[in-house]
Amino acid sequence: MVFSSLIFTFYFLPIVLLLYFLAKDKYRNYILLGVSLLFYAYGEPRFVFVMFAMILTNYKMALWINKKKEVSANVFARNLLILTIVFNLSILFLYKYLDFSIDILNFFLKTNLPLQNIVLPIGISFFTFQALSYVIDVYRGNAQVQKNPFYLALYISFFPQLIAGPIVRYQTIEQQITQRKCTIEKFGEGGRRFLLGFCKKVILANHLSEVSTVISEGIITQTNPVLLWIGSICYSLQIFYDFSGYSDMAIGLGKIFGFEFEENFNYPYISKTITEFWRRWHISLGQWFRDYVYIPLGGSKMSVPKNLLNLFIVWSLTGIWHGANFNFVAWGLGYFILLAAEKYVIKPDKRKSKVLKIIWQIVTLLSINFGWVIFRAQGIKEGIQYCFAMLGYYKIYELLDSSVIYYFREYGFFMLVGVICVTPVIRKIGDFADRNRRAAYIRDVATPICYGLCFLWAVSYLILGAHNPFIYFNF
Repeated sequence: MVFSSLIFTFYFLPIVLLLYFLAKDKYRNYILLGVSLLFYAYGEPRFVFVMFAMILTNYKMALWINKKKEVSANVFARNLLILTIVFNLSILFLYKYLDFSIDILNFFLKTNLPLQNIVLPIGISFFTFQALSYVIDVYRGNAQVQKNPFYLALYISFFPQLIAGPIVRYQTIEQQITQRKCTIEKFGEGGRRFLLGFCKKVILANHLSEVSTVISEGIITQTNPVLLWIGSICYSLQIFYDFSGYSDMAIGLGKIFGFEFEENFNYPYISKTITEFWRRWHISLGQWFRDYVYIPLGGSKMSVPKNLLNLFIVWSLTGIWHGANFNFVAWGLGYFILLAAEKYVIKPDKRKSKVLKIIWQIVTLLSINFGWVIFRAQGIKEGIQYCFAMLGYYKIYELLDSSVIYYFREYGFFMLVGVICVTPVIRKIGDFADRNRRAAYIRDVATPICYGLCFLWAVSYLILGAHNPFIYFNF
């Protein structure tokens, strides 16, 4: 079940809201747990048992770790933590990386081991990382151990952020599980945030995906380079509106139920450097790798070779986290090379020349765009071929041929809106309205009308059965 579907919007969510707000406070967490498990079981019920196993194991191990820490048996507690981490990563490996590993063994050892073709549980990378963060934070003393197994189950399985993030750290919401307030203001703010994400996903991401999908499925070596650029830019916009739209819906739903989740995106495409981009894009994942991998390895407080090794490990894992394919590994390692070059060679933050800073910002945007080409490709070869074709390596065509004109005519509006809205233009208009009484009045009147019209527009596409994928469900 996806948020941008008729069954969720008009059946599941209204029923959940009715049950939740009619119930007494002491029953609300249990209602959320029940509907979260039902939400996850809607697509593939058997995977609920995988989640049950992870919840129960992490619950018991965290209690044991906390107990051993209290009696100063730190070595034993650390060994229990390592065992728990191995368990969680083993489950993730079994479902996500086993066949990939078999492919690698068959390639290098010239064996013919059969693939297992194990179906990937939706969102397993997200809820595995949440389970890991809980146990690690308990071990470090950054969070109190949860003695109620149902509350821990709610944290790991909470449906708004269960299958595509953001990755919620237990320490950020441990108090909210038992001490949160649902107010009309929060409900209204959460509803607006949900509608924003819903419209970003259905109106922008879905239309942009039609362009990027059709172009990428063509014969790349025989496609106009301008058309390939259109396809790559549309995919860059699509993945942003797809993922940030889902994060908006998750944050909005959380707020409706009284939870405050941290932001996951902050205008990443206005970044001036690669480093800044990863502080603005998928913030919860970047912070997770920083706090649980990079800093424990020593972070940047090491010699240059060791710091480069730390960066290599983190970005290899970042690539692999996104998928069991060599193109994801190449995508992650590409960012390792860019970040290492930026940190030790380019050093854009220390440059005084505005021209050089502008040039590096352009390089940053181009690198991100080419990176998404590799990310989206079926394999490294296909991704590299697409990149070379974008540069006119195979053949130069008429720049504005009929196909280019067609896509600009049919989808130009969505491209233009997509480009405008990745910048803080709308936010700055709002800031101006805050300082001008007349502008504020117009905004207050126009905003709910715009939200309502856009929601009806988005729903009309769903009724017509428009293309409605979610990219990050695969991870």
